[in-house]
Amino acid sequence: MKKEREHVIKTVEPGSIAEELELAPGDVLVSVNGQPVRDVLDYHYLINEEYLELLVRKPDGEEWELEIEKEYEDDLGIEFENGLMDDYRSCSNKCIFCFIDQLPEGMRDTLYFKDDDSRLSFLQGNYVTLTNMSDEDVERIITYHLEPINISFHTMNPELRCRMLHNRFAGEALKKADRFFEAGVAMNGQIVLCKGINDGRELEASIEKLSGYLPYLQSVSVVPVGLTSHREGLYPLEPFTKEDARGVLELIHRWQEKLYREHGTHFIHAGDEWYLLAEQEIPEAESYDGYLQLENGVGMVRLFREEIREELEKLRTPENPKKQNEPEKAGTPEYRNMPQASKEPRLVTIATGKLAAPILREAAEQIEEQVPEIRVQVIGIENRFFGERITVAGLLTGQDLKEQLSGRNLGEELLLTENMFRDGEDVFLDDMTAAELSGALQVPITIVKSDGKAFLEAVLGRGKDEQPERTGTGRRGKQPYEHRP
Repeated sequence: MKKEREHVIKTVEPGSIAEELELAPGDVLVSVNGQPVRDVLDYHYLINEEYLELLVRKPDGEEWELEIEKEYEDDLGIEFENGLMDDYRSCSNKCIFCFIDQLPEGMRDTLYFKDDDSRLSFLQGNYVTLTNMSDEDVERIITYHLEPINISFHTMNPELRCRMLHNRFAGEALKKADRFFEAGVAMNGQIVLCKGINDGRELEASIEKLSGYLPYLQSVSVVPVGLTSHREGLYPLEPFTKEDARGVLELIHRWQEKLYREHGTHFIHAGDEWYLLAEQEIPEAESYDGYLQLENGVGMVRLFREEIREELEKLRTPENPKKQNEPEKAGTPEYRNMPQASKEPRLVTIATGKLAAPILREAAEQIEEQVPEIRVQVIGIENRFFGERITVAGLLTGQDLKEQLSGRNLGEELLLTENMFRDGEDVFLDDMTAAELSGALQVPITIVKSDGKAFLEAVLGRGKDEQPERTGTGRRGKQPYEHRP
């Protein structure tokens, strides 16, 4: 058991302090300044100091005592085999909307693990309910001033929160947010909205109470509950309609206007899904207060559109200038790297979820208009694995892609966003690999980062070195699914 909790170094960043000290994968960090390191919270706090004494054990058992002088808060450049440097803590809630409870049987075991670990809030931006956070955890976060901490509030009604999380301590756990507020620890919040439960007046009351945590609670997102077709025996939840979405947006916009007048921040933000469901225009960039909730699906569409617009500006040609700008000189790198005219245009296919398909088609049309040598086919894939109500790209499976793309002319490449794949690998949720899908469809697959520049580069067939690696070789990006406790 003791050996399993040793802090074994996995990677050393090139050019880092750790590399200069000749630390290497397989070394074990024993202590910092004479203190044992319990977990990642201890580690990040202890290494902030300008003077450090590290005790490191090499694979052959030899121990090194290292003295380090550095700038305050400079990182050492070490990644450990266990990112938390401790056991992962599972969730003790039984949320009525839990996505993991809606997974079909027969998937890999790791997909059924429910985490609610406060340490993942700092490492990966995960949201935690506070119900699984001990008083010691709270004190350490305050003492170490680790921030921001991301909190799943869902409702500020203690009794309703107990029912939603199916945990009799869930209402009392909200008092931990009071302690963070009193200590000046930055927070972000989220509300997973369930029709007829925590919407309407309950949502209004929650927003009012949460605004009392300003300025330390920096932002709160409101996202619709995700409902799969595998809800047998679970709490009966209904999907939101277009009219429902418009009502949610009206409430949120009203509070944004009030809070912006009073505090200079919009504070409460609607996930992009609400606007697409309501068939309303996505707000301008200024409404997102710096995109604090981007990873929660808030502002992604607006940011993507802005990035596409900016990148297309760089591709202006003297033959097709933007009216509001002077044309670039033909000798710039942008010109030299553009696809040259040929007998047949370059055809690429983008497969995505039903939700994002209209947004990507819009971007594709803009690219085709400016770059005639390019043809872009955008195909919205129906999620048959989880059910048609699930429309996001990150929950698509390899088998749905294979079934719905087989027999179609996909052109030179099939482009897939990185959030369809398991973190660090080219594996879909159903364990099909990108290489297997590529072989079945007989087309090369390029995995693309989720930003406008990467999207345009991939469509143009440029920037391969900046993209995640090609089929079957690994990639960078966020886990495509997350339990929202």
